[in-house]
Amino acid sequence: MEDKTSQFKIILGSSSITRRTILAEMGYEFTLMSADIDEKAIRKEKPEELVMALAEAKADAILQRLPVDDYVKEVEPTLLITSDQVVVYEGVIREKPANEDEAREFLKGYSGGHAATVGSVLVTNLKTGFRKGEWDRVEIYFNQIPDEIIEKLIEEGDVLHVAGGLLIENPSVQPYVKQVVGTIDSVMGLPKALTDKLIMEAL
Repeated sequence: MEDKTSQFKIILGSSSITRRTILAEMGYEFTLMSADIDEKAIRKEKPEELVMALAEAKADAILQRLPVDDYVKEVEPTLLITSDQVVVYEGVIREKPANEDEAREFLKGYSGGHAATVGSVLVTNLKTGFRKGEWDRVEIYFNQIPDEIIEKLIEEGDVLHVAGGLLIENPSVQPYVKQVVGTIDSVMGLPKALTDKLIMEAL
């Protein structure tokens, strides 16, 4: 696979393994930095506003730890990519489940119902200071999910670490996904087409 990043560098401001995987699949090389912010301290009523505000806060937190003056002087620009995601269920924003009971409640709600993911991507050019972000929404419809599958997912534990406890790429969940209106990469945390578009606009 060709390396698309020969004319610029990328820092992925995320500790998410799936975001790393998706960005690598897109043909980019990058370094990693995570933003240690208190996500609960940032509140917005609309999910689109919340994920954009969180991506901005993550970028700002990382910028404070970087020698920005050095990036301005470099010939090749460095792009910082930050993102965030929430799940929306019956109009309510869902972040990572607080515990197993909340994860169980979330998953039982999806059974035979529907949810949406709202994810943001923000690209900041450290050389020029240019910054642009957008969000992407995907609707997911479910068949009935058996209780034993829900218990298995909670026992495995991965659902506790993702927004809304929603893991449609998990092999145990896939048979119960009726329809996805949007892209799987967006559901997993990094919409490829939007990320590519913002990278091109930021250069």
